[in-house]
Amino acid sequence: MSAHESMEHAEHAEHASGENRKIALLIAVIALFLALSETLGKGAQTESISKNVEASNLWAFFQAKTIRRTVVQTAADQGKLALGSAGDDAAKTALQKQVDDWLATAARYRSEEKTGEGTEQLSERAKEAEKERDEATAKYHHYELASAAFQIGIVLASATIITGIMALAWVSGLLTIAGIVMTALGLYFPHLLHLH
Repeated sequence: MSAHESMEHAEHAEHASGENRKIALLIAVIALFLALSETLGKGAQTESISKNVEASNLWAFFQAKTIRRTVVQTAADQGKLALGSAGDDAAKTALQKQVDDWLATAARYRSEEKTGEGTEQLSERAKEAEKERDEATAKYHHYELASAAFQIGIVLASATIITGIMALAWVSGLLTIAGIVMTALGLYFPHLLHLH
């Protein structure tokens, strides 16, 4: 090998080394974005599961209150029917008091604003939990797509180092931008694209 060929070989290796450093930096940046999207995705997934459990519990409580209210309302209706056949005034008065108590209890089961545990309030709370669950789920899907874009970008950037094909680095960069866009959509506009 001549001195001239050795010099060209060294220059080529130096140029390749500089390109590899840039690609390595690209991989590091993509990995940073991947870590961010994975963290956001895991948080959104946890929030989605939590809100789903909360909504389920609230609907179960709503159903229990509805059953209790129906039982009490039925007892009140039967009491009203029995009023006509009650013999003396004392029995009628006692039965009327019981019917009034049952009706008051049924009304309380429908709406308990102080505790927020009437069927109306439980229904509202369950619907709100479902809305929050859907929001978190939408975010999660965006973060998952972003993570996939970042992972593929890392693979393509790594392949650039091995193959020297710079087009792979450009595709990796485009995937990184797409991942950043998906992460931003998940953060700020999770319902802009319907992904699930």
